[in-house]
Amino acid sequence: MSQPVFFAHANGFPSGTYGKLFAALAPEFSVEHLEQHAHDPRFPVNDNWLNLVDELLHHLRERGQPVWGVGHSLGGLLHLHAALRCPELYRGVVMLDSPVLGLTDQWLIRLAKRLGFIDRITPAGRTLGRREAFESLDAARAYFASKQLFRRFDPECLEAYLQHGLRQEGETFRLRFDPATEISIYRSIPHASPRPARLLDVPLAMVRGRQSRVVMPHHGLQARRLRRGEYLSMPGGHMFPLEHPLETAALLKTLFERWSQGAGMHAERRP
Repeated sequence: MSQPVFFAHANGFPSGTYGKLFAALAPEFSVEHLEQHAHDPRFPVNDNWLNLVDELLHHLRERGQPVWGVGHSLGGLLHLHAALRCPELYRGVVMLDSPVLGLTDQWLIRLAKRLGFIDRITPAGRTLGRREAFESLDAARAYFASKQLFRRFDPECLEAYLQHGLRQEGETFRLRFDPATEISIYRSIPHASPRPARLLDVPLAMVRGRQSRVVMPHHGLQARRLRRGEYLSMPGGHMFPLEHPLETAALLKTLFERWSQGAGMHAERRP
């Protein structure tokens, strides 16, 4: 019987974009997910992502058994905060280029919100005014392929983003993930956590893309300070799960199998 994985996506990237990664986890693991976080009117975006964590917990409670929680960027932090609140819902958590924030990080975020420069330290500023509509799929493909963020995507993952990240309206293709919601998520990034992360009592791995500018080496120290935390790295940048989906799936399988056997590690590993 396959083991359940609950995946949470990065901001702006519907879960269908990660289909190649999900397929590579089968048959040992079956992946469940929300197609788009933050789009359920019952759980509107608010400060510190409290409602978004509630949304995730709502769906985890419906499952009836603990899961392996895997999240990319936004999704990693959602799983961390959910596991801090309800560890009984988890077998373990993997944060893919998602930082375990320290007190200094949280202080800076709080200050940025208060003084109005949060758009400068998150991608919110770059998201403002971004192109939302395209006259054809070919035009959208050419546009995204030219952007730095997408340049190293696995070709199948780029096609999956075009399929799941856009919706057709007449003859126009428009972003499916609401841009205003995406910006709101960036602006409300948590400056506090439900409990100190060091109290997390399930295994956690924070995996950094080696060229990432989101997760920095000092975040690795925060991960290693957890009771059952570890810090790993993978080739690629912030989007490495969509640049190297098969390698990411292999790493996840290794982690889950090792954790299932009860082995714990606290040093950085480089698979």
